[in-house]
Amino acid sequence: MEETYQELLNYTLTHPGQNFIHQHVVDAFAVQTAGPETKPVTVFFALAGLYLAIEKGFTGKEVQNAHVRMSEGSKAWPEFQLPEFRGSLTYQEVMQHGPGEARDMAIFQWCQSVWKSFASQHQLVKRATEAWLYR
Repeated sequence: MEETYQELLNYTLTHPGQNFIHQHVVDAFAVQTAGPETKPVTVFFALAGLYLAIEKGFTGKEVQNAHVRMSEGSKAWPEFQLPEFRGSLTYQEVMQHGPGEARDMAIFQWCQSVWKSFASQHQLVKRATEAWLYR
């Protein structure tokens, strides 16, 4: 794993806030770097996490709990097309901001950027997430 991403993970894992922003970083990274070998469950859960965070205002802890609920039951995960362009920001740019509020804001902007890049699939992600989360 690249050193810069590992630094970001360390930052979020030791973050003093109650929101567990680490989950947002994991989700944004997962879909931004996904490839043909990435399992459908990884892409689905990451997109669901971004949807819940960006559009529903879930904290990272709430997203993590949603992932647990979604993992119960059938394992026939929906599949999503990976767009070529997956956001105007990257984790490397997030790390150009010093620790604290500026970096935390950059993490959220990164997540928004990645989520926006999947705009053509938002409705599918929303329907699948709601179906899995509230069944």
